[in-house]
Amino acid sequence: KKKGNFGVMAAMAGLRRAMLGAGRARVPGQLAATHVPIMDQRREKHVAIPHDDFAPYKAATSGVAGKADSRRAFQYVVATGLGVTTIAAAKVIVTDFLDSMSTSADVKAMAQLEVELDSIKEGKNVVLKWQGKPLFVRHRTAAEIATAVGTPMGDLKDQVNSPDDTDRTKDPKWLVLLGICTHLGCVPISHAGEYGGYFCPCHGSHYDLSGRIRKGPAPYNLDVPPYKFQDENLMVVG
Repeated sequence: KKKGNFGVMAAMAGLRRAMLGAGRARVPGQLAATHVPIMDQRREKHVAIPHDDFAPYKAATSGVAGKADSRRAFQYVVATGLGVTTIAAAKVIVTDFLDSMSTSADVKAMAQLEVELDSIKEGKNVVLKWQGKPLFVRHRTAAEIATAVGTPMGDLKDQVNSPDDTDRTKDPKWLVLLGICTHLGCVPISHAGEYGGYFCPCHGSHYDLSGRIRKGPAPYNLDVPPYKFQDENLMVVG
């Protein structure tokens, strides 16, 4: 029995020694010594290594060239749109300006006057209104025509503004005049005055059967407006 107990005790003593040895090697808070390599902090010399340039390939494959083309096309579209808009706006402005400067329909209607000649008896003088001005249309008799044509040019006061009767009429029977005295703008009276034509009572100007000034302060003959004969019974003034 003593030998058996001794053996057990020896085994337990050996186990104890092993545990104590392990405890000394691993004391809490103490790290076991290990070999840690120290890294070299010195930088190696930089050596430029040549390499291929992949920028064109990247641009072609990444869509950069396509974006540039799209941007350029967008700029063309915007510039074209602005140009078209500017032209259209300028056209509208010019059209409005020309419309504002052009003669309106009512003014055009006043610019011309149609006169029915068959309503004017021979020897009569009618007073009409053309462009806001008095208009004389006289149906002259044969005697009145002869007197007007036979007047010597030397007897005329104004020998510059169409003094000849043939220059003042397109048809000898019809005398067309503006009924405004060339002195101060009064309206003369028909079939009056010393020469049987027109007389201005304002300051005593006398006009003959062709509307030429013969006596008084008026300096010029009565004006002849533009007119034409549409047919034998219709005349258009203006």
